[in-house]
Amino acid sequence: MATIVWGDPFWNGKRKGYLGGLCGAGVALCLVFLANMSYIYGSLYRSGHRVKALNVLAVDYDGGVIGQSLSAAYSGMESDQFPSLFFRDEGTYPTAQDVQNAVCRGDYWAAIFVHRGASDRLSAALNGGSEAKTYEANNTITYVYNAARYAPVALGNIEGSLETLIGAAGSAYHSINASYAIKHVNVDDPMAVLTFASPIRSSSINLVPTPQGTKVLYNTVTIVLPMLQQFFFLMALNGISSSYGIYGRLHSTRIGFMRLVLSLVYTFISSLTVAGYIWAFREDWGLSGAQFVLTWMVFWLYMHVNFVVVDAITAFVPLQYISFAILTWVIINVTSTIYPFELSPGFYRVGYALPAHEVYDLLVQVWSNGCNNNAYRALPILFGWEVIGIVSATVGMFHRNSQARKEIHELEKFDTGASNGLHSSPQEGSEEAKELIRIETRGGGPSLPMPFSP
Repeated sequence: MATIVWGDPFWNGKRKGYLGGLCGAGVALCLVFLANMSYIYGSLYRSGHRVKALNVLAVDYDGGVIGQSLSAAYSGMESDQFPSLFFRDEGTYPTAQDVQNAVCRGDYWAAIFVHRGASDRLSAALNGGSEAKTYEANNTITYVYNAARYAPVALGNIEGSLETLIGAAGSAYHSINASYAIKHVNVDDPMAVLTFASPIRSSSINLVPTPQGTKVLYNTVTIVLPMLQQFFFLMALNGISSSYGIYGRLHSTRIGFMRLVLSLVYTFISSLTVAGYIWAFREDWGLSGAQFVLTWMVFWLYMHVNFVVVDAITAFVPLQYISFAILTWVIINVTSTIYPFELSPGFYRVGYALPAHEVYDLLVQVWSNGCNNNAYRALPILFGWEVIGIVSATVGMFHRNSQARKEIHELEKFDTGASNGLHSSPQEGSEEAKELIRIETRGGGPSLPMPFSP
């Protein structure tokens, strides 16, 4: 088999270089993918042991046995795998609305509070009568959370844990108060007996219900694809521009202005498609028209940031390393959004400086009707990337256009010399002719052949 493959005289003097280049490329790709996937896997490593970093506000408006039961239940469940409850007094949060506002602001991942008079209502219900008939076990402890803020975490680590906690509070009530309750329960009243058997049940306030199945894609695929879309469009733009000989023949200022306008128009349209498919598959998610427009504008900014950043990468990174750079840019950005930083090692908080994380924060704010407001941080970071990207891409474009102009001058000198008989024209198909063709078409940066290009 080796003889059949390598026996052809074509390979004489080429075997070592070919195999060396192929092995080098293979090893480089393996290392780049290993590094990137290790980075993204590392963000989730032992995340279950960091659940305690999710802070939950706890307020006892009751001051009775139900509040004591909640505290006792948490003491028995407190661990690295359970959210941390921070008990605050009623003076700091006078009303249940203040508790909801704390969750809305993003001060806490969730909150749990014991209703005023809950223990007194339970005690009265145990005596039977009308109090037992009207007693509502789910009017004892309520938790508040925002499902739009990392939906998998909100539904799993937050909602699931708090439901378990409130269930444990019912058991703790029987441990703390069983001897007293048994003496006072009206065993002749079935409703009183039922109340004693199930004194505490949970109720919840979800600030932003997210019933749609597509919510699991918002901080993953929906973040990745806009970056790739800008990369592919940029490759098409470079290829079509080069095929028309724009670089080296037009002034750099005109090319820069043209690319800026094209980038703004294209990202404006492509961001509309992103907002469109989020809207089309929202199911029963109650987004308003204003939220649709704001979602569109956030993605427009995000896409344009990625356009100019990718443009800068293709301007300064050697062609053979561009795929490595783009892959790394995509991975580090999506890693900053797939899971909350509270559940990742501290190092990953470097993701605060990346556009993807800030865009996702803005989207959560838009979808939560202003809750989780981090615009004070997100917008400066995004506009910082916008400025850096535009400046870098502009410098790179001026450099590429200058290089293309020099190559065209060299080609014109060659043509002039050939017409004056100073040297012969290259034969069609020769290496010299192929190099002249490459000079004619390059200069616009890396590109890919695209449909509709000449």
